[in-house]
Amino acid sequence: METRRSMRCCFWLVLLVCAWVYVDGVPIAVDKKKAEPPKDNLDPPESTDTGLHYDRYLREVIDFLEKDPHFRDKLHNTDMEAIKQGKLAKELDFVGHSVRTKLDELKRQEVNRLRTLIKAKQDMVGGKGMTVDYEALLRQFEHLNHMNPHTFEVDDLDKLIKSATSDLENYDKERHEDFKRYEMMKEHERQENLKKLDEEARKKEEEHYEEMRKKHADHPKVNHPGSKDQLKEVWEESDGLDPEDFDPKTFFSLHDTNGDGYFDEQELEALFTKELEKIYDPNQEEDDMIEMEEERLRMREHVMNEVDTNKDRLVSRDEFIAATKKKEFLDTDPWETLEQNQLYTDEEMREFEEHLAREENTLNQKTVDLDKQRAELERQQEELNAQKFELQQAMEHMEKMKELKTESPAEVKGSVVPVSPGQGAMPALPTDSKPIAPGHQQNSPVHS
Repeated sequence: METRRSMRCCFWLVLLVCAWVYVDGVPIAVDKKKAEPPKDNLDPPESTDTGLHYDRYLREVIDFLEKDPHFRDKLHNTDMEAIKQGKLAKELDFVGHSVRTKLDELKRQEVNRLRTLIKAKQDMVGGKGMTVDYEALLRQFEHLNHMNPHTFEVDDLDKLIKSATSDLENYDKERHEDFKRYEMMKEHERQENLKKLDEEARKKEEEHYEEMRKKHADHPKVNHPGSKDQLKEVWEESDGLDPEDFDPKTFFSLHDTNGDGYFDEQELEALFTKELEKIYDPNQEEDDMIEMEEERLRMREHVMNEVDTNKDRLVSRDEFIAATKKKEFLDTDPWETLEQNQLYTDEEMREFEEHLAREENTLNQKTVDLDKQRAELERQQEELNAQKFELQQAMEHMEKMKELKTESPAEVKGSVVPVSPGQGAMPALPTDSKPIAPGHQQNSPVHS
């Protein structure tokens, strides 16, 4: 079981080219004398989600590649630079048929997922009247060859390795940028809220804001992450041990929770909990838990920069012990927390405000355009309703005319036949009457 776990984590480390490893991270080197023969039935990776939008696809591809004996053998005989150059990807041609068939299926599923996702994004963006960023949508396919959506080829593995490496290397940077935008939006909304208040209410709000800032900044000393003072505090308060008995080797063993001989990122971040609790309390108004996670990230990056000498995003036992012998380990200066650092410049805030203003203007213009379109549609609907009404009237008139034409022959019977002026009106003869015989006719008066 340990061999399987080590091999899986080894591949994760190599595949991501030292960009990211979590709870199951182990060194690339494997003691082949102690290693047991790997089994084909491997459990799914138990690593933490990478945060990549293709995380599941990445894991499943790795899972099935590890089941191929040839690929496993090449993995342990290929260095990271060769992997980055695509040499490992070429070994895909020698992977067994059953694994290749499964990889083909995984790729088809991923292509269909991306197509569905992009279609949903297009519908959502288009429905809001916004311009679709097609370049951004196409970047969703960079981890595979979308020109061939049916089979998983060497190019697909090469793209997957390079994309995962690049994306994960930039992951922390993007998190920092997201946090900066979050803080600028908080300040923007605060200023906008102040504009809505009268002078007295604005003054009270400003006073409350300053009070909360001072309250948040009023916390115990935060030890430098990775320093002797910081680790001894964990040793004493979390481990319940005498600080006078602090021993780096014992400390490492206690907090190497998976026993692989390395501190991964999660194990490191767990060491900062006591320090973060000095600054942040989820039950206090002045403490922002999003800021706490940014502080945790800053602490972890600081330790990695000082201790992780080979930049594999893991702290080995040797690296940790070596760090405890440096003068920085004895640093007693307090850690500068977020509120002591400038999170963004005035220029960045100005550009952010301008960006928001442009977005607001664009949305306002689209609202105006939509109002015009609605008014035009309403006008057209009114015209259609008027035409429909006129058509109904015309139809009713035609129906009445038909009824009149049908009734007119019956009205002729018993009607009065008009005569020349001066003559009296005479009743019309019935249609079945016969001519009057001579002699029975009455003489008509003669006029001179």
